[in-house]
Amino acid sequence: MIVELLTILGLICLNGVLALSEMAIVSARPARLKPMEAKSRGAAAALRLAEHPGRFLSTVQIGITLVGILSGALSGATLGSRLTQLLVARGVDPEWAGNIGVGGVVVAITYVSLIVGELVPKQLALRNPEGLAIAVAPAMTVLSKVAAPVVWVLDRSGKVLLWLLGQRGDSASRVTEEEVHTILAEAHEGGVLEDEEREMMKGVMRLSDRSAKALMTPRRDVEMLDLAMTGPEAVAAMRRIGRPRVPVENRETGEVLGIVTLSDAFNAVSRREALDIRALMQEVPVVSDRADALDVLEILRTAPHSMALVYDEYGHFEGIITSGDVLEAITGAVAANDDDEPAMVTREDGSLLVAGWMPADEFCDRLDLPRDMAGDYDTVAGLVLHQMRRLPGLGEGFTAHGHRFEVLDLDGLRIDKVLVTAV
Repeated sequence: MIVELLTILGLICLNGVLALSEMAIVSARPARLKPMEAKSRGAAAALRLAEHPGRFLSTVQIGITLVGILSGALSGATLGSRLTQLLVARGVDPEWAGNIGVGGVVVAITYVSLIVGELVPKQLALRNPEGLAIAVAPAMTVLSKVAAPVVWVLDRSGKVLLWLLGQRGDSASRVTEEEVHTILAEAHEGGVLEDEEREMMKGVMRLSDRSAKALMTPRRDVEMLDLAMTGPEAVAAMRRIGRPRVPVENRETGEVLGIVTLSDAFNAVSRREALDIRALMQEVPVVSDRADALDVLEILRTAPHSMALVYDEYGHFEGIITSGDVLEAITGAVAANDDDEPAMVTREDGSLLVAGWMPADEFCDRLDLPRDMAGDYDTVAGLVLHQMRRLPGLGEGFTAHGHRFEVLDLDGLRIDKVLVTAV
């Protein structure tokens, strides 16, 4: 009887190993296994098994089915009959003894099988999927080769049934943006990422979704030199603007022709030469307002002054983009054109005072709001316009997604401040 008990326990443990292997290899992340592929045969084997899940799952299922059949046969035919005989010898009615013997053995074996053969191994696999996948992959590879003929039949049969159910394409394991955000949140909670690192990674992901129009400093906020300025007027304007690169505009045509750098102007003044804007003016790249942010970034990397002019499809100047604008998009909107104006301020009552220029995608991420609230607009001011379908008056607002939006300040026809309160 002891030998039979040990045999059944061994089969249950074998079932646990198979269940652990299945869960570990299915749950293991390829991104973590690939860096170890060159140094670890187990990692390479785990990746190969994960590439063909149908074959691997068929192999595991064959093993689990055989173990279950053997365990059932031994428990019912041997242990059940022995327990029945033991009960009869103790004076129990033979009919009751048979029911109790077989039923008791089945219940006990089922309980142990669930705990030792399924639940505990799978929980262990979920806690360390990559490490256990590397450990069990070589043995599972050998098992799959031994059971190859049966695995082939089962794999083909499964694909035929999937084809009949309308699943006629290979399933592609794609990582969604939501999954990446979840991984970042888990890494942050686990102490792997600092607050600033997490926000920067989220900013990089937002950057790929933005256009040049969403990154640029709009024309109304760009201070420029007039091509017709005299030397003293240009020097005074550059002192007032205080920027290392200043665009030059032809006021007669409204066209922005290029830039003048502060270093070139300083060199001319230090040599006591008359400041000639036309002579000092340099060309900079021109991009479309609908260009992708990553394309703009590549242009800025090759541009000598890390600046580009933004034009719309009608040839109108819309604004400028610098490397600082790209950096702000990654690190988050910290200040507006005025260094003293923050993008978002939390007030004492918990409400938020939001600048109209704050990027809409960053605002929606911070408040966990759907990004389509802003439609095709790029700022919080545009979000309000999209929701209200008109230019609101001072004090007007709306309620959406559990928040109340109220316009607190207008700068002419521009929404300057919005009060956001949780409902």
